[in-house]
Amino acid sequence: MIYLASRSPRRQELLARIGVRFELLAPGEDESEAAEALETPLPGEPPTVYVLRVTIAKARAGEARRRSRSLPPAPVLAADTTVAIGGRIIGKPADAAEAAAMLRALSGRSHRVLTAVALARGERIEHRLSVSRVRFARLTAGDIATYVASGDPFDKAGGYGIQGYAGRFVRRVEGSESGIMGLPLYETHCLLRGRA
Repeated sequence: MIYLASRSPRRQELLARIGVRFELLAPGEDESEAAEALETPLPGEPPTVYVLRVTIAKARAGEARRRSRSLPPAPVLAADTTVAIGGRIIGKPADAAEAAAMLRALSGRSHRVLTAVALARGERIEHRLSVSRVRFARLTAGDIATYVASGDPFDKAGGYGIQGYAGRFVRRVEGSESGIMGLPLYETHCLLRGRA
């Protein structure tokens, strides 16, 4: 059994898919501001450094939460996903206009999806990184408007989720589809099994 330091339904679904028993160890309401600040990129921070920093900090915070709630010892799993075009981080859209702008930027080109996963066993934290390439088809203004109106782009890195409606925009994937969804299963399996 592990603790999952995330509210993401996609991560819960992916863990269940590979038969991992887990309990949620999500941040409380009082921790939401700190979590938002944590996910703000530092000036000039490269996407790889950013996603690893955030994930390791989430694992560390999850372990601290486990101790403060006096929960039995078990590994704490955390993950974070970001989308990058070149060296530019494309986070989660704040509103419909930002979601539409993100989709226009992704239209007709390739981008990277970086998902880091970390496992805290007490003070020891191990981590892995999954990097995938996704190529989008050219999107029309109508494609973008319909997708944004669906509400699906919100709370998703890059303003889209490959597992839903936006999957029809994806021409090619190189890498881990589960990593693109938010939890790379191979890297997670290796961490849970203690493999390098």
